[in-house]
Parts: sequence; structure tokens; C-alpha cells
Amino acid sequence: MYTPKVMEHFSNPRNVGEIPDADGIGEVGNPKCGDMMTIYIKVENDRIKDIKFKTFGCGAAIATSSVITMMAKGKTLDEALDITRDQVAEELGGLPPVKMHCSNLAADALKAAIGDYRKRQTTDIVSR
Repeated sequence: MYTPKVMEHFSNPRNVGEIPDADGIGEVGNPKCGDMMTIYIKVENDRIKDIKFKTFGCGAAIATSSVITMMAKGKTLDEALDITRDQVAEELGGLPPVKMHCSNLAADALKAAIGDYRKRQTTDIVSR
């Protein structure tokens, strides 16, 4: 059912945890399957300096969360925003059709974290 790379990321997920002083936080969920993901980013000079995740869900949800942190770390915010749902699944060597929504959640959580970061930046400028 799962590729060896999915199983590897499920068994040994990278970048698990929380960044207490995160610059951006994205949380998404899929009520159909109960998967919930939170992505935390730390940004420096418009690049994702650090990224961590917490995921409640199936093996595919954990694997997609893990792999998207590896795909996004070190990229500029615009480069990270260009990571598509399909690219997340491709990076894992594919996902079963019934689990494709997990790649959607990972990409959506990253985009939400970047959106939160940018919103905070705008709010900081307005409040000065």
C-alpha cells in the first residue's frame, strides 16, 4: 500500500515538534479522516530557517508532514509557497489514491504557516 519512502518517514519522522517562538503557525485538518497538522516556521532573511510539525493522524499524514518539512527548510517563502500537493506525494514516491488528501493537508499547513507569518509582519508594521 505504501512506498518504502512513506514507511521510512512514518517510522522515522524528521523535524517533529514545536517551535515555541515560531514566526508563523499553520494548522489544518480534515474532518473526514480526523487528520490534524500543525506546521511551525522560523524565518530569517525571507528564508525558512527552521520548521517543525505536530500531526495527529494516519501514517501517510505523518509521512507527508515529515517530508514537507525537508522540502521547505532553507527555501525562500515564495519558493516554499510553490510546493504543490502533487510534489509532496511525488517526493514520497506516491500515495494511495485514498490517502492523497494527506499530501493536501501538508501543503496546506505549510501555506497557512507562511500566511500567518506574513500576516504577523503586516500587523507589526501597522501597529508601529
